[in-house]
Amino acid sequence: MTFATADISDALHPKLQYVEPIFKSYGAQEKFFGPIKTIKCYEDNSLVKEALFSTGAGQVLVVDAGGSKRCAMLGDMLATAALKNGWAGIIMFGLIRDSAIINTLDIGVRALGTLPLKSEKKGVGEKNIDVRFAGVNFIPGYFVYADSDGIIVVEKEYAD
Repeated sequence: MTFATADISDALHPKLQYVEPIFKSYGAQEKFFGPIKTIKCYEDNSLVKEALFSTGAGQVLVVDAGGSKRCAMLGDMLATAALKNGWAGIIMFGLIRDSAIINTLDIGVRALGTLPLKSEKKGVGEKNIDVRFAGVNFIPGYFVYADSDGIIVVEKEYAD
């Protein structure tokens, strides 16, 4: 990948959104980008699993887990499924687990941190809706770019 968020910022500011720098980087892929697909759930990763076990087609799964620090919403099995199913990356407004294994996988993950406790599985949540966290509106179909300088969101019409 040849993009840099700083270069995109120079070219498109103020037509983009800057995600607050609250995320840690996991996975072997430091930079990733793609169209946004969203999930909103809280301490239940059933919809995350459903999404990552389906075809990703280069999309970035953006999960509004409410910023919960009480359980992990992504582990090595889901991250492996994401890689196998063609997801470009995952942005988790929550926690992950199995970070040592995830760090060996050729996928990009951003999360608030880690915790070994897994989430519940009740099938509760929403998908493909606009979500807001870290100062940004994540809208399905918009593009997200992540690299070592940060994460930005670009409207579909400017993402070329």
